[in-house]
Formats: sequence, structure tokens, C-alpha cells
Amino acid sequence: MAADAGQAPPVTNGTQSQGEPVELSISLPHSFGTKIHLHLTILAKCIMLFMSSAALDGAQAGAAMSSFIYAMPDRYNPTQPLTTSLYTQPSSQDFSTRLAKVLVRRTGKLCYIGGSVNLANAVGGGTVEEEMEAFRAIVAVVTAEVAKARGPDH
Repeated sequence: MAADAGQAPPVTNGTQSQGEPVELSISLPHSFGTKIHLHLTILAKCIMLFMSSAALDGAQAGAAMSSFIYAMPDRYNPTQPLTTSLYTQPSSQDFSTRLAKVLVRRTGKLCYIGGSVNLANAVGGGTVEEEMEAFRAIVAVVTAEVAKARGPDH
């Protein structure tokens, strides 16, 4: 999935070696001042992704523990990954579950997703469009990082 032309490239914390976490920050082009922070660890067989959001005004001082989802490919039906909620918070469970399923389909790896993305401080107050924009941006960045980690021979 290609990034939108108006979307700023993600900011990373530098280079990463195999199995070391990489921290990324994504700015959403239509939600000025809202950033999504990702803590991504790519291992041989799984991905661990922790997400949070922040606004420039600092209204959200800290992010509470949110849903923690485990997803894995279904070898009998690869289009429908299996998921289970290890810790649930209704406000983020659906977003994290959908994200885990998409990442499993795109990468073929097991996924652990922890998410406390809150777009209530975004320009539109967390509309469906803003949520989908954030969702697409996260998927694009994570799949690009997984492709980089696999190297040019895959």
C-alpha cells in the first residue's frame, strides 16, 4: 500500500538491527497536530506493535493501557486470521483487532498489538474518516518496515 502524496514520511529513531524495537511517529495530514507513536519489534516469526496518539496541545497527558490483541494466520482459511483479546478496553478493541487481522494478512506473521490510539483530540473529533486515515497510515508504515527487515531477497 503506497503512502498518500500529502502524507509526511514517518520519523524513526534511527537504524535498527534484527529484533530491536524501532520507534516511529506518524503525522496525520488532515489532523494537524495529531501524531501516532509506534513502538514496533519485528522478530523472525512475529510482530509486536504498541501504539499511542498525542496532540500538540498536550491535552492527553498520558495514555492508559488499552486493548492487547493476539492474531495469527489460519492455515485452513488464510483470508481470515484468528484473533483473541488478551486484555480488553472497549474503546480500542475493535480498532486493534482490525489492525491485527490486516497485519497478519499482509505480513504472514503472528501479531501482538497493543493500542491506545485516541483521536478525540483530532480536528474532526475522531470521525470515521480520521480513524481510517490513521489505520491506513499505520498499516503502510508497519508493512514497509517489515519489508525492510526481510531484506531485498524476499
